[in-house]
Amino acid sequence: MFEVKRRKGESFEALMRRFQTKMRSSGKLLQAKKVRFYAPKPNRNKRRKDAVERKRRASLFEYNIRVGNIKEGDY
Repeated sequence: MFEVKRRKGESFEALMRRFQTKMRSSGKLLQAKKVRFYAPKPNRNKRRKDAVERKRRASLFEYNIRVGNIKEGDY
C-alpha cells in the first residue's frame, strides 16, 4: 500500500495527483487489473463431472418436452 503525507500548504488536488502518480509508477494497479477476473482452470475430474451433469440435464429437458411438461415456446 502507498502512504502519501500531505505537505504543508499542499492542496488536496496536488496530494491526490502525487498519490496517483506513485500508484501508477509502482505497477500495483496494473497487476490488480490483470488478475481481477482470473479463474484457474478446473481439474480433469471436475470437467468430466460437469460434462456428465450437462448431458443429464439436457436429456431430462428433452424428456420433459416429449412428455409435455414443458411446452416448446416456454424455454
